[in-house]
Amino acid sequence: MDRTVIAYVIYLVVSIALTIWVARTLSRNGRIFLADVLRGNEKLADAVNHLLVVGFYLVNLGFVALYLSDDDTIVDIRGVFEALSTKLGVVLLVLGVMHLGNVYVLDKIRRRGVMEREQTPPVAPQDWVAPSAGV
Repeated sequence: MDRTVIAYVIYLVVSIALTIWVARTLSRNGRIFLADVLRGNEKLADAVNHLLVVGFYLVNLGFVALYLSDDDTIVDIRGVFEALSTKLGVVLLVLGVMHLGNVYVLDKIRRRGVMEREQTPPVAPQDWVAPSAGV
């Protein structure tokens, strides 16, 4: 079998496995975060979590597919490792950037929700006090 094809197969298997692992980890741990952001609405948290995972898969697997081709022919085992290290390194960087982007957006949503909750008084006003004349 051609070494380039071997490198492609290894690249696809490892990239897809990494994408699935990261997506499952984000989904499992992000669900709790989403439930907090969405004020305990479990159904909405599950729906948003699922949509985020689907989007994560589409973006990352699309990138993996687009980044598959290589113009150079691999002639030896060293070339296989060099091609794989470059391709997998870029895939890992993209996964990391996607992860940080998701966390950043969810943190912004969470902070907005916390600020909205803090603006609501814990007890409804019970009386009105007129301002003093000296102030």
